[in-house]
Amino acid sequence: MKGVDTIARIRREFSVRGKTIKEIVRELHVSRNTVRKVLRSGATSFEYERTVQPQPKIGPWRPDLDRLLMINKGKPARERLTLIRIFEELRGRGYEGSYDAVRRYARGWRREQSAVTADAYVPLSFAPGEAYQFDWSHEIVVVNGATTKVKVAHLRLCHSRMLFVRAYPRESQEMVFDAHDRGFAFFKGACTRGIYDNMKTAVETIFVGKERAYNRRFLQMCSHYLVDPVACTPASGWEKGQVENQVGLVRERFFAPRLRVKNYDELNAWLMDQAISYAKAHRHPERRDVTIWEAFEAERPSLVPYVGRFDGFHALPAAVSKTCLVRFDNNRYSVAASAIGRPVEIRAYADRIELRQDGRIVGEHARSYGRDQTTFDPWHYVPVLARKPGALRNGAPFKDWILPAALDRVRRKLAAAQDGDRQMVDILTTVLSDGLPAVEAACAEALKQGVHSADVILNILARRREPAAAITIMTPDALRLRHEPAADCARYDSLRRAV
Repeated sequence: MKGVDTIARIRREFSVRGKTIKEIVRELHVSRNTVRKVLRSGATSFEYERTVQPQPKIGPWRPDLDRLLMINKGKPARERLTLIRIFEELRGRGYEGSYDAVRRYARGWRREQSAVTADAYVPLSFAPGEAYQFDWSHEIVVVNGATTKVKVAHLRLCHSRMLFVRAYPRESQEMVFDAHDRGFAFFKGACTRGIYDNMKTAVETIFVGKERAYNRRFLQMCSHYLVDPVACTPASGWEKGQVENQVGLVRERFFAPRLRVKNYDELNAWLMDQAISYAKAHRHPERRDVTIWEAFEAERPSLVPYVGRFDGFHALPAAVSKTCLVRFDNNRYSVAASAIGRPVEIRAYADRIELRQDGRIVGEHARSYGRDQTTFDPWHYVPVLARKPGALRNGAPFKDWILPAALDRVRRKLAAAQDGDRQMVDILTTVLSDGLPAVEAACAEALKQGVHSADVILNILARRREPAAAITIMTPDALRLRHEPAADCARYDSLRRAV
């Protein structure tokens, strides 16, 4: 076929310069049929497409090659055969054609398959306060000098595109609760609908369609914030495409190059600043006249008002060892000595561990995320010291125990005494009844007077205690005197004179 430049010259010579077909044929060296075709069709280009492609060698082997290509496509990526291996397999069956023919056929076969399986999507639109999307991602951060894989919770308001990002050591349920609470507190409200994938901390059973059996504690959280949870179809990330895109954006902009922080508090403060700065500096993807932050400020009145913190803990029972320790998440935490012998309930929060027995708190500690770590509260072991005062000197809970200044000075002075441990235990035991401020004040007064013995400090405490209220005895009517005696000291004076 002639090129578009030749076709353009034919059209110009005939229509502009008024030359005849015979003259055009002589000057441009083209056939009369070509000139007539160009002039009659009015087309500016012609393309030839072969309707039937002859495949003399590969034609009889097409069913076998299609089968091999389909089987190869269904295999995992690391187990798929290369085209040269498929060519060798086909040649082993009797194929006599070339590798290029197989390669060209495979390219066309892939093109047809991609056209058949190509997915089309409908753009979504959300009203203000209608929905948010939630997801997790894994990022690499250097925390206190150690390369650590952190779990990052992502919240995104679907209307304004406002984002919230927070990092955690785990993806456990208490982290989900904490991320929602901090996100809604930052947004100053929640949406009426939450879109999730089928994470195990929220969904227990997947039924046909959109039906789900949600976790009981997760439903409690949604009820607290007045959110209706919706789970996506399995392996259908496009149903929450906004937060999926946010994961890639945050990874590219916030975590590259690799961050170096001292702890999670510093990391999360930095992520919050970056999220706000990004929202204020970038335009809304659909409303180009406002920034994401301006759209978020306009959406805030439509949110369900923030109702306060949800008590988001993960609860499970545990036994107490004879050393007053409870094991949880590969770590150990101390409880009050009175809790030994009965099970306790562990309430695991994102940042702390709370231990309860019969409704009362018997231990509370900052949460540890390492392995085989033991967290002591020395005051839990003070009642045990009353029976074993020698444990004060070498007991593991009392190593590096930081006491108030006055108590610490008394402890150092008593260390030189023969019965110093016993005296110090007597002083520490009074903290359980009188309180730490009162005992510290008594120690300070004793040191001011130049003494530090337990007897003096306990005497000061006893003198400072408020006297007990007088007991009022109710006298029954049957025991009341009809004629109460009147005091008359003059009678004694008369007796004196008589003597």
